[in-house]
Amino acid sequence: MSQTKIKMIAPRDEKHSHVFEIFLTFLRLGLTSFGGPIAHLGYFRQEFVARKKWLSEHAYVDIVALCQFLPGPASSQVGIAIGLSRGGVFGAFLAWLGFTLPSAMAMILFAYSLPLFGSQLGNHWLHGLKLVAVAVVAQALWAMGKNLSPDKLRATLTVCAAALVAFIPNPLAPIGVIVAGGCFGWACLPAPPITTKGFIPTQTNRITGFILLSLFFILLFFLPVFALDSGNYAVQLFDSFYRTGSLVFGGGHVVLPLLQSQVVPRGWVSNDTFLAGYGAAQALPGPLFTFAAYLGAVSNQVPTGWVGGVIALVAISLPSFFLVIGIMPFWERLRHYNGMQKAMMGINSAVVGLLLAAFYNPVWTSAILNAVDFCLAAVAFISLVFWRVPPWLVVILAGVLTGLGIV
Repeated sequence: MSQTKIKMIAPRDEKHSHVFEIFLTFLRLGLTSFGGPIAHLGYFRQEFVARKKWLSEHAYVDIVALCQFLPGPASSQVGIAIGLSRGGVFGAFLAWLGFTLPSAMAMILFAYSLPLFGSQLGNHWLHGLKLVAVAVVAQALWAMGKNLSPDKLRATLTVCAAALVAFIPNPLAPIGVIVAGGCFGWACLPAPPITTKGFIPTQTNRITGFILLSLFFILLFFLPVFALDSGNYAVQLFDSFYRTGSLVFGGGHVVLPLLQSQVVPRGWVSNDTFLAGYGAAQALPGPLFTFAAYLGAVSNQVPTGWVGGVIALVAISLPSFFLVIGIMPFWERLRHYNGMQKAMMGINSAVVGLLLAAFYNPVWTSAILNAVDFCLAAVAFISLVFWRVPPWLVVILAGVLTGLGIV
């Protein structure tokens, strides 16, 4: 009897340990992933491809390419997809919670403390974190370029994609570049050998996917009507942030003017308060979309405080859950067709080009201001790539050196 009980309990304990690892890993990333969404992708690649080997390089870039198509925060969506592949829907939730919780709590606390401390932030600390972002993105480019753009055709496609995005500063430009890269790969690249190395276990089925995609569109179209009829601020807050999370393309910085148009003209948040929160968000790790938690918490309407912050944060994040978990079962089947595999080779090279363009602007241009900055970023890069120093330790050292004015 005792042996039978042990056999029955062990798998459950193993599963609990499994999802607990997802939460702790993403919580650590949420505490240390400075530098914005592009840098987050570099941190994710280092953690889940290079170190933990939860995904292959190709599977990871396939997820990145899919999330570039979708509206919402690309880095958070990549995290949700990784959590989904590792621990099902609950794993997806824990991945989002771990990655989002630190910066969301910090933004809500900042909303409470704003009357006491004002909007003055440590610019030297922020600059040091930007320098680490340079090294993190360079490390990702170094590894992804070797694997995903290894020949003349794909290397040329990468550079062309980077040039197009750099010269066309439009949030829809990355989507067009990915589509063009897929068409080029489908038409010009040879079919890759059949392999299961890039398999992405979604742990959901197409029926679940269809239900979630349907919920996404139902809420998108009917929430505004319900919010208008109810006249309730909490419903209006949820509707405004849900629509923002459903319709914004281009990542964190693109969402800021949309959020401003939702809360400032309505009188929910003053423009000065909005800008103070924006400055604080730049200095924090994790997704920039947690700025929504600050806006909900600092609003002059009721509910405000942490209740308003939670409503706004859940509303802006919910579309990503519906889209990522809903699409992944269809995506995993589609990506294994021969024509799709050729297209994905082109898309993967185009994604490297997107990272290359983002590496120049805003990562490099906002961080490298003089020779000292260049040297510190180079030391951080060498520490990550050759000395194998953990990214979180590099973040702390760079922040301390610049924050104390040592360099």
